[in-house]
Parts: sequence; structure tokens; C-alpha cells
Amino acid sequence: MPAVQAYCFKCRTKRSITNMKPTKMKNGRAAAQGTCPVCKTKVFRIGKV
Repeated sequence: MPAVQAYCFKCRTKRSITNMKPTKMKNGRAAAQGTCPVCKTKVFRIGKV
């Protein structure tokens, strides 16, 4: 199974999410939150868990 990827605004490229934590937004949609493996910035992906 491939890792979930999110766009890192600091690196300006798509990266795999490390320390991924599935979350649910206020409107009930699923999301994934974690960190960029290169620059350690927070990344967020809506709709993938």
C-alpha cells in the first residue's frame, strides 16, 4: 500500500506524510495530518486516510 502524500508548501513538492494521524474535520470529512520528512513542516491532506 503506498504512503499517503501531501503537498509541502515549504518544499513546494508532494511528499509522503510521516507521523500521519487520521483526523476528522468539523464538517465530518476525513483528513490526514502529519509532517514533511524533509523539512519537518506540518502537512495536511483532505479526503485520504
